[in-house]
Amino acid sequence: MSILEPESSIWYCFCWLVVATRLVARRIHLGSWKALQVDDYLIVGAMVTDSILMATMHVIINTSSNLIAPGEDVSRFTQKEVNDRIFGSKLVLVVEQMQILTVWIVKACLLLMYHRMTALLPQHKIVKVVACYVAIGFVVMEVLYLGVWCRPFTQYWAVPPNSVQCSAATNHLITNAVLNISSDVMIIIIPMPLLFKVKIPTKNKAILMGVFLIGTFTIVAAALNKYYSFTNPFGQEWTIWYLRESYTAILCANLPLTWPVLQRIFNLSSWSHNSYGTGQYPSQSRGRNTASVFRSHATRTKLPSEPSSNNRSVRRTESEEQINRNTEPLKIYQNTEIIINSTSAKELDTTVVELGVLPEARTGRSSIDTKNSGSESSGRGVTTTCQAV
Repeated sequence: MSILEPESSIWYCFCWLVVATRLVARRIHLGSWKALQVDDYLIVGAMVTDSILMATMHVIINTSSNLIAPGEDVSRFTQKEVNDRIFGSKLVLVVEQMQILTVWIVKACLLLMYHRMTALLPQHKIVKVVACYVAIGFVVMEVLYLGVWCRPFTQYWAVPPNSVQCSAATNHLITNAVLNISSDVMIIIIPMPLLFKVKIPTKNKAILMGVFLIGTFTIVAAALNKYYSFTNPFGQEWTIWYLRESYTAILCANLPLTWPVLQRIFNLSSWSHNSYGTGQYPSQSRGRNTASVFRSHATRTKLPSEPSSNNRSVRRTESEEQINRNTEPLKIYQNTEIIINSTSAKELDTTVVELGVLPEARTGRSSIDTKNSGSESSGRGVTTTCQAV
């Protein structure tokens, strides 16, 4: 049994299970398969590239490449050995490209999710900056790898190559490590302030943070696969760490979105538990209070032209004549002040909603306070005071 088994098969099957669960959860959350978004399709593409990576890696561990050990006499290679090394060198190119595509597609999926989560938050600008860094880093790395470090390109599978950069690819490995690890750190940091602010039970918050912190193991795997590539390039340790990095990256991007399915399967309660910070009122009681405000305000409001209580014996016709004798027309003024506080609510539960968990009481998320002239009460509706002059 190779160094890749049985671990790689277990990781691979588990990743497909998580991705399938994520897609079903997104279907539940969005209401239709047609409503799936770009990152949902991209993650399937990441699994395709990861499948090619895994299949090719199983061939590479049994195949030589143009990375020739010092002191080995190339002239003694048979034509079959040369052909095998050429084939193996081409597979190394495939593995490297599939691993890069898998990891960078996962980065794109996470950034698209953060883009929706932070749409109305200050962190939205940070997401855009990190997305630009990831995109530029990918382009720079690919241009250097495919067009600069090894020239001509066919030297990547030449036996022997004319440069160590065409076999060991040290410059590319350094570039990849710097751009990959630095962008991973940025992506992990982005959701942390949101997770600290969102009002969900501590246990659920710890679980959610733990899922995102799987990304730290992705960074460790990225560092170790480069470490073994430099220190033991002729060994096989680097191959398993290549797979571990891609698998943990896929899990990190998909596990947070599987909650709606797990909630239905295991009959779990909502993550929100109606705890969205202070200032929230039950919708039913607020409705009753608001209605009473309207009723009480309607009975209290009195026009200045209305007769006082001690003159209520005045006949209806006399009252009408008195009103008709007014030379100045009746004027009605409305003074309404509406204060809407919704920014804090966005910061509290945007993360939960994006992960497919609908709060139990959506009506209490944002508060609308109204202050009206001539009224001592406030409610979720708008109370109008009419005054005649």
